[in-house]
Amino acid sequence: MAKVKIGVIGCGSIAQHRHLPEYKMNEQVELVAVCDINTERANSVAQQYGVKAYTNYEELLASDTVEAVSVCTPNYLHAPISVAALNSGVHVLCEKPMATSEEEAKAMIEAAKTNGKKLMIGHNQRFVASHQKARELIEKGEIGKIYSFRTAFGHGGPEGWSVDGKESWFFKKDEAFIGAMGDLGVHKTDMLRYILSEEIVEVGAFVESNAKDFANVDDNAVCVLKTESGIIGTLAASWAYNGKEDNSTIVYGEKGILRLEDDPTYSLVAQYATGEVVNYELGKIQSNDEGGQSNSHVIEQFVDAVAEDKESPVPGEEGFKSLAVILAALKSSQTKQITRV
Repeated sequence: MAKVKIGVIGCGSIAQHRHLPEYKMNEQVELVAVCDINTERANSVAQQYGVKAYTNYEELLASDTVEAVSVCTPNYLHAPISVAALNSGVHVLCEKPMATSEEEAKAMIEAAKTNGKKLMIGHNQRFVASHQKARELIEKGEIGKIYSFRTAFGHGGPEGWSVDGKESWFFKKDEAFIGAMGDLGVHKTDMLRYILSEEIVEVGAFVESNAKDFANVDDNAVCVLKTESGIIGTLAASWAYNGKEDNSTIVYGEKGILRLEDDPTYSLVAQYATGEVVNYELGKIQSNDEGGQSNSHVIEQFVDAVAEDKESPVPGEEGFKSLAVILAALKSSQTKQITRV
């Protein structure tokens, strides 16, 4: 079978820790090129993987050497680079959040459609075993009607993870557009939409900048969300959890409670109203913590979709719906009103 020729645009931490290693271990992939505006970084990563280095993504796309690219750049470049790649006839895996506005996201979706190319957004929480199992249990009616939920994603911030530390684009509004809500919150809106199989229709939010005095983006947010069937719950996204990372979710239903990534041993715990408790040991969620790295399944899903000409597992339309919740949260925080998604 012919291998899929891949290029990676942006050689920061997400590319170095997730995309490149996962492409490297995929037998269906031939890594061809990397691109970064930092020449030294581009050359260093290219040398490590034995591929060609570019410092201009347009040159990479014009080289006609790649069939698909990962877009791992600062948020404000996601849409322009993705659209350029799709218009060049190249499939795109774009990091989240997919764009900085609904208009940009729509332009990406349109470019994929017009050019008949795959667009996938890197929402890896859909591929976490505990989340998939929870979705299955909810669909089967195991915990009955869902009443409420609470979910959180928080850690000490990207300065401990980004290649540029405190100088990272993550902390600059003109490059990131949005802080913890775009970095972590969008993961959770996508995960909730996925496990509940429902759209979020209303948001009330406090989106604050109170933890990082060197940044001008949000670093702490708490939202109240309401789904189309009336399920209500909370979402917290934070770069101010300076102890242990929290990536947990609890779903409350009429017949019991599902605890996801809330127990160090069991990634899913089902506690039933009858008193019965079922513990599921399904493997660890991906994490920036030492020893937490594992296959995110995003790369293999993308490559499989391209190689086998399957539908994108997380198409642009899905990324758009998860982004829309985040944009509504920003609007709610600014207007001090409940906002419709």
